[in-house]
Amino acid sequence: MPFSFMRPPEPEHHFEVGDVVEAFCDHEKNKERVRGWVKGIVVQIDNKMVAVQFQPNVFLTDGWMVPDHILWFPINSENLRPVTSRRKVSKTTIPDY
Repeated sequence: MPFSFMRPPEPEHHFEVGDVVEAFCDHEKNKERVRGWVKGIVVQIDNKMVAVQFQPNVFLTDGWMVPDHILWFPINSENLRPVTSRRKVSKTTIPDY
């Protein structure tokens, strides 16, 4: 009897730990809760999921704020995309984070 196995999802984008990404989620902007794209950093990846940590507060779909600022997304999620434009930083200036 042949066995059938599920193939892992083939992601549209390849993410690595440390990548800057944008995620479509509920987050705080100017002390108000909004739904839109916000930048974050990939902090963990496994076979199916990508963990992204954000600077502003982020919220689950049921309204709860996420205390560690980390949301998990499926690798092939349409709510996660790489940041396309990178701001050039001069080597002589120190960025203000």
